[in-house]
Amino acid sequence: MPIYEYACRSCGKEFETLVRGNAAPACPACGASDLEKKLSVFATASAAETAPAAAGPCGTCGHPGGPGACAFN
Repeated sequence: MPIYEYACRSCGKEFETLVRGNAAPACPACGASDLEKKLSVFATASAAETAPAAAGPCGTCGHPGGPGACAFN
């Protein structure tokens, strides 16, 4: 069940909706079914966003309890 993005040709509202089977969606603002399917942009994570930060030597790991509060001591 994909989620599609639409723009209503009647009132101009842009929205996204879950489409089940062959169901024809309608504009949530005006109820019109004259819709234009838009190209959806999908999100991805880059390697820099997913890689965990390397911890420094004890005392510099950034633990909120300060130096010596690290659980790895």
